[in-house]
Amino acid sequence: MRLSEASKLWLAYHRAHSKGNSIRAYEALLGLLDEEFGDVNLEDVTADKVLPFINRITEGKKPTTKRTRFSHLLAFFNFIKNNIDFDFRNPCDTPMLKKLFRAKPSHNWIPLEKETVDEIIFRTAKPRNRLMLELMARGGMRISEVLKLTPVDINDRRLTLKEPKSGKEQEFIFIPQRLAERFKDYIKAKGVRPHERVFPIGYEAAREMVANAGNVVGIHLRPHDLRRHAATYASRSGVPIEIISKVILRHANLSTTERYLGKISDTEAMRWIDNLYA
Repeated sequence: MRLSEASKLWLAYHRAHSKGNSIRAYEALLGLLDEEFGDVNLEDVTADKVLPFINRITEGKKPTTKRTRFSHLLAFFNFIKNNIDFDFRNPCDTPMLKKLFRAKPSHNWIPLEKETVDEIIFRTAKPRNRLMLELMARGGMRISEVLKLTPVDINDRRLTLKEPKSGKEQEFIFIPQRLAERFKDYIKAKGVRPHERVFPIGYEAAREMVANAGNVVGIHLRPHDLRRHAATYASRSGVPIEIISKVILRHANLSTTERYLGKISDTEAMRWIDNLYA
């Protein structure tokens, strides 16, 4: 079988089962692959040919982009082996290529204590900034989601997120009552029109605001740290992981949520044991 025939089967599968962003990424990559190897028989596509191809299409790109392109190719060739030709040898499945495009080891994330997050929010004087911090820390929102909010998206404690990262048509976010009331008062005081963004600032400005808020209490703070805190605090408070995953973080699977919950320190472990047997 020629590679171009296999790529059509692969794309047909993903158009039926995958989300829009994934489909577009696969289409772009397979288009380049077809240009290079479309008329080549599958058994003639070797690791020695694949490596120059990856290097060429990712020249000047970040390491994460290179690893992503490699993982997509690995998955494509695995699809061929598992569904088309059981004797096919995946050209990406070699020790050399796997070592070259190995993902960096993940670093354990140390959860922020509730007292620290409370202090960050309390010491943020500007109402706009304080609301943004609370939406991330209390609602588990991504900074990009906060920046998209308009008054029509807000229905008391329920916020509607249009065109979310998941690829769904919309998602819902739930926030505490006091935060909802302050949010409503802020919109009214600022005279924000129904379809205007509540927080009309750019992504980099928002990240800088979060970093400055962390500097006030002497920590390096990133927007996602606050989203992670929302999950960790809920978990420590006894909220079922299914609720944390599906309602607070809105993840597609529990394994992603588990990575958000961070590493438990010895002090934290002993405190919970003491509480359990007090």
